[in-house]
Amino acid sequence: MKLTILFGGASFEHEISIVSAITVKQKLEKFDLSFIFCDGDHKFYLIDEKKMKATTFSRGEHKKMPELTLTNGGFTQKSLFGSTKHISPVLNLIHGGDGEDGSIASLLDFFDIKFIGPRKVACTFSYDKRYTKYLCDAIGVKSVAYEIFTKNEAKNLNLSMPVIVKPATLGSSIGVSIVKDESEFDYALDTAFEYDDAVLIEPFIEGVKEYNLAGYMADEKIHFSIVEEPQKEEFLDFEKKYMDFLRSEQVSRADIDEELTNKLKSSFEKVYRGMFEGALIRCDFFVVNGEILLNEINPIPGSMANYLFEDFEQVIVDLLSALPEAKRVKVSYDYIHSISSAKGK
Repeated sequence: MKLTILFGGASFEHEISIVSAITVKQKLEKFDLSFIFCDGDHKFYLIDEKKMKATTFSRGEHKKMPELTLTNGGFTQKSLFGSTKHISPVLNLIHGGDGEDGSIASLLDFFDIKFIGPRKVACTFSYDKRYTKYLCDAIGVKSVAYEIFTKNEAKNLNLSMPVIVKPATLGSSIGVSIVKDESEFDYALDTAFEYDDAVLIEPFIEGVKEYNLAGYMADEKIHFSIVEEPQKEEFLDFEKKYMDFLRSEQVSRADIDEELTNKLKSSFEKVYRGMFEGALIRCDFFVVNGEILLNEINPIPGSMANYLFEDFEQVIVDLLSALPEAKRVKVSYDYIHSISSAKGK
């Protein structure tokens, strides 16, 4: 089965995407894989499978490989002897900007290319943490209390210390700080504002129970991964998450009862249905005093959360069989024809 892995992108999570692609490659050995790299200048390159290693990109060796352009139905490689079209479904594995902000989804839809990944609207409500909060309010899923600060805004914090400060549109814990004293708050804001013009501030809950659950839709139903209880310190910083995305061995199932598992699945399904069809997502939840709170939606989780599934290859097969069709409006020019007929032209 053919599949193209699209990775890279012009974002702060560019390197994370490369690591994810290399890891997913190892998990999909039964597939006929192609690899397309989007560099920081938004140029696409067809990468030799044998060269799928991190140093290929850090040394700029990808620039010696065939450059591709997007055309209707696929990517096209031009040469002196004509052109070759690469047509296969795409797995969008670009993290952060470009991949999760809706840019790539829009391009692939525009050029009528089937793909695994969040669609435009899903990207809007998961890429920006502010909109995730608004989504939670709309669908009846509880989330952690929050405040929003924007750059060059004079505002007092109402939440009590300690708090966690996050750029609104970044993942992988980039620009995130835990603030335990008011004297540290302005510095944490400045750090976050280096990456984004909007910042989300939430209470930092010491020793909170956290559970991760991934899933996707096929055959009109949600297929869930196991529930994982991530083992971590205060929070996973960028370096730890970078190494974490190399995971390919299935992790252990969280030691929780069926009631809590079902509650997590219920909240996940509320988030997923009607918005994330065609994508595999991971939701990260907190449990505080028995109450489930959504912490984050990962629309393109690191390494596609392969480690949460027993048979990851079958997961991709299932997704490919259930991709939503992009709606096309048929252009008929009936209106112009009717006007022309009425005028006798």
